[in-house]
Amino acid sequence: MAACQVSLRVGEIARNQSTALEAIFSAAGAGASVIILPELTPSGYVFESVAEARAAAEPADGPTVTGWAAAAADRGVVVIGGFDELGADGQLYNSAALVDPGGVRAVYRKVHLWDAESDFFTPGTAPPPVVDTAFGRIGMMICYDVEFPEWVRAPALAGADLLAVPTNWPAEPVPPGERPNVVLNVQGAAFANRMFIAAACRVGAERGVTWVGGSLVAGPDGYPLAGPAGPSEPELIIADCDLTRARDKATSARNDPHRDRRPALYG
Repeated sequence: MAACQVSLRVGEIARNQSTALEAIFSAAGAGASVIILPELTPSGYVFESVAEARAAAEPADGPTVTGWAAAAADRGVVVIGGFDELGADGQLYNSAALVDPGGVRAVYRKVHLWDAESDFFTPGTAPPPVVDTAFGRIGMMICYDVEFPEWVRAPALAGADLLAVPTNWPAEPVPPGERPNVVLNVQGAAFANRMFIAAACRVGAERGVTWVGGSLVAGPDGYPLAGPAGPSEPELIIADCDLTRARDKATSARNDPHRDRRPALYG
């Protein structure tokens, strides 16, 4: 498993595409079978206008996702990454694609838009897909989505072994000695659902915005298997994961956080 924390620049699409492909090939060369890239990888994040966001958008069969699929086929891996999607309906979506050697397996559109994202993107309306791959059952969502426990629970109940999270976490104040809340949230969500979660953030200040970094792979017990990365430098976060571990939900001889749910009481 590799979470690729890369340096991106808004609007520099060719550069960002090249950076992503270099990260995919580096991760595959280091032995990774499942590779996660950040949110809005080819376009960058801090748009100044709808026109700029639209100029950076491309369909799911555009050059970015097609390039990822070709790399996945060449290296025999699974790649999940975020992109600025131009939908067939003409709307823009903050999306993520999952590709493997068979091509594009699923596209997810971010449901929970953060801050100014709603100025540019239409929120998605479909639940996170869970895809059977050669390496396990993989779900995906994007950044702010993972802060909603009920949304994370959906792919967990659908059988995801791994939740892949492309993200752009804006920097936040963090008390000395503490980890960023977004990192702790990933760990808590992995623990609560007894599944792997891998989050890939980015670096590179963009129009006054800096980033948490914090890319990590958390195991089903919630503890990091690799990462979290630092806030300023590109890093390749790699962990050796047996995704079948996520299929044993037992937390004690008598407890299972899925079986023990009482949804009739949750309102």
